[in-house]
Parts: sequence; C-alpha cells; structure tokens
Amino acid sequence: MPPDLHAVRRYLLALQDSICAALEQEDGGRFQADDWTRTETTHTGLGGGGRSRILADGPLFEKAGVSFSHVTGAALPASATAARPGLAGKRFQAMGVSLVLHPRNPYVPTTHMNVRYLQAGEGDAAIWWFGGGFDLTPYYGFEEDAVHWHRTARAACAPTGPETYPRFKLWCDQYFFLKHRNEPRGIGGLFFDDFNEPGFDASFALLQNVGDAFLPAYLPILRKRKATPHGQRERDFQLYRRGRYVEFNLVYDRGTLFGLQSGGRTESILMSLPPLVAWRYDWKPASGTPEAQLYDIFLQPRDWANHTT
Repeated sequence: MPPDLHAVRRYLLALQDSICAALEQEDGGRFQADDWTRTETTHTGLGGGGRSRILADGPLFEKAGVSFSHVTGAALPASATAARPGLAGKRFQAMGVSLVLHPRNPYVPTTHMNVRYLQAGEGDAAIWWFGGGFDLTPYYGFEEDAVHWHRTARAACAPTGPETYPRFKLWCDQYFFLKHRNEPRGIGGLFFDDFNEPGFDASFALLQNVGDAFLPAYLPILRKRKATPHGQRERDFQLYRRGRYVEFNLVYDRGTLFGLQSGGRTESILMSLPPLVAWRYDWKPASGTPEAQLYDIFLQPRDWANHTT
C-alpha cells in the first residue's frame, strides 16, 4: 500500500492550527496569515505552496512563526540527500510544519519544532521518509525546565521502544552544535531524519507523537517564566545569545539549506530569524554569574530525563 500523503497533509495542517490557537491564547495577539502558491516552472523547478503564520510584537512573543508548506520539485537538492546520495536529482515532494518562537522575556527560552515528510521518485519506486523533532534554547537555565522538557520528549518516543529517545536525543545534541564555536545551541531535545524503518503507519505515528508533544513540553515553561522580572542586563544577554541562533540557522540548518537550494520562498525560509540580535567581540560571562551557568551547566549534554532536581 502506498504512503497516505493526504493523511499526512491533514495532520500537519491541523497541527499548525492547534499550535497557533494555543499560542494566541497565551499571548493575546493574533497570527498574520500568509497563504502562498508557487507554479512549477523550468526556471525554478519548484511548485506547491503553503501557509505561513507570523505573530509579531506581542506581549509574550517578540516574534513567533508557524509555517506549513507542501512543495514539489524536479530535482531533490543535496541538503536532503546527505544520507541518501543515490536520490540526488530525483523528482520530490516535501511537506511539513516548522516553527520558531522568540519570546520577549529573556527568562523564557526560544524554541524550535519541525515535523516533515519527504518523498523522492514517483509511483512504486518512490522512496519516502519522515524527520523532525524539537529543541529548547534557554538564555537562563532552570533544571526543572530542562527535566520537564526532556521527560516530555522521552514520553513522545516511548511507543516506539526505549531505545528511541536516547537515539534521538543524542542525534539532537550532535545536530544542534555550532562547530565553529565548539558549543551547543541549547539544551537539545529530539532530532531524527530519514526515518522509515518500522513502516509507514508506525513512522507516521511517531511523527504525530512528536508534533503533539510540543505544546505540553513548552507551554508549562512559558507560563512559569513569562512574568519573571528582568532588566537591561538580561535583555543584552538574550540578544547576544540570539546571535548563536542566527549563526546555526544560516550555516548548518538543513531546513534552511533545503529551502534555499531548492529555490524556495525566502520569506518563509527565513521566518525563523529573530527581529533583534547582537554580537560582541570575544565576550565571555564573568565566572559565577547566571550567564556563566548557562555555559557551565546547561550547554553541556546531560541526561536530563533522569536528572533529579
């Protein structure tokens, strides 16, 4: 039986709706909807469309983007075939939901989530796989938040067996690592790609478990930290650490590279970037400060799911 692309699309659209509704309820603002289509041409080789939703300048979110896309193309770009070089150049279609939330309060972490389906080739010879995950990028770390985040991630993976969460956590720690800085981007979470081992139904079920776990993982942290008092010092550190987020997304992120290499829609691809960011030359936090604790404690891979606070 061929993969049920219609079921995947229905789920992804419903996921975008549910996440946007929950975030609007928390923030009080409204997402701006931007539906777009693209006709496949010889010049771009890319067709399809999507709907991008942006919430900007809200009480809680300085910028929140939740995007759905379903695109087709004549040649799968290199960024999608690192583990499958034999698929390079094949006709493809890809669909997914991707979000990045940049909070206003520095004590609320930035977060990213993506769930996606890709298919190369057509008909009975088509090769398909799922990918995605979610990760957390705090500016000021709290052990109870890290434990909650990772235990929710572990629970999302549990139906596929006890080996899945450790595997996807390690993959996340390795993937969201800035090699040129020799430091992690945040405290990790889940990351997986090229996933089709248990068959379509079980693979799709895992995708849904991960997508459905995002709000239970993030909203308790948002609610707990959103009213934490802060001043210019915390704001300056937030903007500085956002620089690391920008560096990763523009240099390493597969989704960004896939979109740019396939001639995708620039506004949707770069939706993940924060509205304000800062860099400081060779800056390091003073020892013993909360800013130093982020580096010394939280930007070190740890078994948070089994950690006791």
